[in-house]
Amino acid sequence: MHTRREILRSTLAVGSGLSLAGLADAAPRQWRLGINTYCLRFWRWNDRQLFDYCIKEKLDAIFLQDSLDPGAMDPKHWAEVRSWAREASLHIETGGSALLPKTPAGIPQSVATLRRNIERAKAMGATMVRTLLASDRYSMPEGPVEQHVETAVRMLKEVRQQVLDANLRIGLENHKDIQAWRTRQLIEAAGKDFVGSYLDTGNPVFVAEDPLTTVEELGPYALTFHLRDSVVYNHPDGIAVQWVPLGEGTIDFKALVARAAELMTPDVHIYCKPITARPPVVLPVYGDEFWTKWFPGARSRDLARFAALARRGRPWNKPHVMADLPEVRDRYMDALKVQQMAHMEQSLTYCRKDLNLGVRWRG
Repeated sequence: MHTRREILRSTLAVGSGLSLAGLADAAPRQWRLGINTYCLRFWRWNDRQLFDYCIKEKLDAIFLQDSLDPGAMDPKHWAEVRSWAREASLHIETGGSALLPKTPAGIPQSVATLRRNIERAKAMGATMVRTLLASDRYSMPEGPVEQHVETAVRMLKEVRQQVLDANLRIGLENHKDIQAWRTRQLIEAAGKDFVGSYLDTGNPVFVAEDPLTTVEELGPYALTFHLRDSVVYNHPDGIAVQWVPLGEGTIDFKALVARAAELMTPDVHIYCKPITARPPVVLPVYGDEFWTKWFPGARSRDLARFAALARRGRPWNKPHVMADLPEVRDRYMDALKVQQMAHMEQSLTYCRKDLNLGVRWRG
């Protein structure tokens, strides 16, 4: 008598032309590894210093996000960055900020900014240009979520031909604004031929979503894949979430990366993106307003999976500085810099040794 797993494996083998031995012995995907430079922002490095760090760490890629370089928007600098990437054989990706303005009057300027970022990405030799809907749900314009999605679709379609002419794709980051199923619908409505997913594993917990759900919804559309860990745990007022160094949280990254390998195309690069030094946030998931105002149409199965994640989680009690807040950040900057670098190095080690990511560092 055959088990379901045996029947499934036999079906897959026949359908793909592989023998069972070949299926069992298939080589695992070798992800190319980079860092997201936003995670070293306390160091206030220019782009050249960020490239030098990636070279020193023997990385395969660099995601240049929220650059602090004085020449960040200078076309001459874009040509320099393209040259550095070629010389170092570093795959490069980049992009800009949020798409939606607070009021309709700001839409033309937002579209103009996106167009400028498309020019920048093309000049740097990037394969995609990042954008997002809003920084978080509190930054969304007034009005229903459905309306904001429609507005974003119209704005994206305005730049479609420019993106295609530049041989780029727009990577829409799933942020702390809407859930993955709705992000997927947005991508499909705008056009999969020029819009895909900038898939981030840290933001889903802020919209009451297990990152595994995010990967399953957006993985087939992923253009880039960014890893950030979180602790998720029950709290008397809801479910608490907090970002932590990779490998320290509640998320099962081995399962997550394995699932991503099944869903994502081979050209997707993976990025280490730890963001720490921020206090826990409690999501009021037991209140009606959380769902009716921010997440209408949310699916019960997604909440059930997120609640199961919280039941497995615990607070992160290791000593750490929680001062990445505008009102106190500068006073603790020396400590934040040391901690940020330590957390980046710890996270890179986890990516390499525990998740088996990256090529160049192997020598």
